[in-house]
Amino acid sequence: LKIHIAVDVKAKQILTLEVTDERVGDSDRFESLVEGARRVANVVKALGDGAYDSKEAYEYLEAKRVAADIRPRSNSSGKARGCWPRMRAVREFLKDEKRWSRKVGYGKRRMVESTLSSFKRTFGEFASAKKFSNMVQEMKLKAFTYNLLISLSRC
Repeated sequence: LKIHIAVDVKAKQILTLEVTDERVGDSDRFESLVEGARRVANVVKALGDGAYDSKEAYEYLEAKRVAADIRPRSNSSGKARGCWPRMRAVREFLKDEKRWSRKVGYGKRRMVESTLSSFKRTFGEFASAKKFSNMVQEMKLKAFTYNLLISLSRC
């Protein structure tokens, strides 16, 4: 069981959650996570680690008019290979990684990791349900409850 989440880094709430088996990579769920987040929030920026660094992710975000603040992989080259938005981001990153990080606000990505960690500490890492469809519902209920608790903690 693996959960993939999109987080509002300001509110520290889960915008959308998907449950898959452990063989599904984060990058495979990227577009559906962004779409799920867009259904409940005005998404203007997508922060992502190197797992999301792909031509497809940049092209998708450009088409949706969402800023792609995705950390390029360490072995990235500055060649376009048909994707100009990614090329510009990689070149800027390779030129000065610290400046790139400050410019895009990459440090806010830690809120995603913090949210996931807090979620797991609160509800555990496993589902008690046996059927996969019930596991999905259980995790969605836990995410709803987590968001409610975060909202109440601000009161």
